[in-house]
Amino acid sequence: MLKRLEKPAQVRAGELLTPWQELLHSLIFAGPGVLWVVTFLVLPGLLLLACSFLSRGEFGQVGLPLTLANYLRALGYGPLGWTPIYWQILGRSLLVAAVTTFFCVLLAYPLAFFIAAHPPRQRDLLLTLVVVPFWTNLVIRTYAWMVVLAPEGWPARLAAWLGWIPPQTALYPSWLAVYLGMIYTFLPYMVLPLYTAVERIDWRLAEAARDLYANGWQVFLWVLFPQTLPGLAAGLILVGIPALGMFVVPDLLGGSKTLLIGNVIQMQFGASLDYPFGAALSFLVTGLSLGLVYAYSRYVGSRGLEELI
Repeated sequence: MLKRLEKPAQVRAGELLTPWQELLHSLIFAGPGVLWVVTFLVLPGLLLLACSFLSRGEFGQVGLPLTLANYLRALGYGPLGWTPIYWQILGRSLLVAAVTTFFCVLLAYPLAFFIAAHPPRQRDLLLTLVVVPFWTNLVIRTYAWMVVLAPEGWPARLAAWLGWIPPQTALYPSWLAVYLGMIYTFLPYMVLPLYTAVERIDWRLAEAARDLYANGWQVFLWVLFPQTLPGLAAGLILVGIPALGMFVVPDLLGGSKTLLIGNVIQMQFGASLDYPFGAALSFLVTGLSLGLVYAYSRYVGSRGLEELI
């Protein structure tokens, strides 16, 4: 009695596709992205991995025999026995990354709430001001900090007036300059994911908490803060992992006083011409970074990972 309804034409056309045609369509859409990842990430990573097992020649050339000496040296084992120098540098780098991330969180939370509290047009302007530093090269921005922290800059003059430093003294190279440069560099990476999380907050829960006589700190700690955890998780990874390997800011604002693991790796591919050892150090730091991300993802939970991805 009832006639069977026909499917739309586009569905019937989709059913007529052969498996090879579906594969071709998938390659057309995913091919450029896959090609980019393979060309600029996978292949260089494999070349660097292979280089880490090669030997350095007398004049800096790279070749056979294959060896694990580069990894043993990175772990502190050398011809004269074990030395903790690279572990100390790595620990110092972890400390700098942790301090940078901590202050980025302290500054980014009020800034994210401040931006989210404005009307849409003003909000767009404030977000533009946050991302404006991305329009300038990192090296140029770091040189700008060198000008600001020079003896003629107002921070150095203020510090001299307060008696903290002698007159006509620059605030760099120093650890203070390194931390200022690192926080300035990575603060936008913390603000943007936190702002996205703040925008999704259900403010009805905060109103309910206020009706139950919760003060402002309790409302933030027990109602607002848990709702921003996905953004915080993303910000911690976006700031902490790159800060661990940063070498431009410590090199320019810290000099030889602030040798971090990124500076050591950069030296191996630069003045030292020891590519195999630099590659081994790079992979050890990469492995440490992946381990930290995995441990943190397990701690945050599957919901945080889904929001992060």
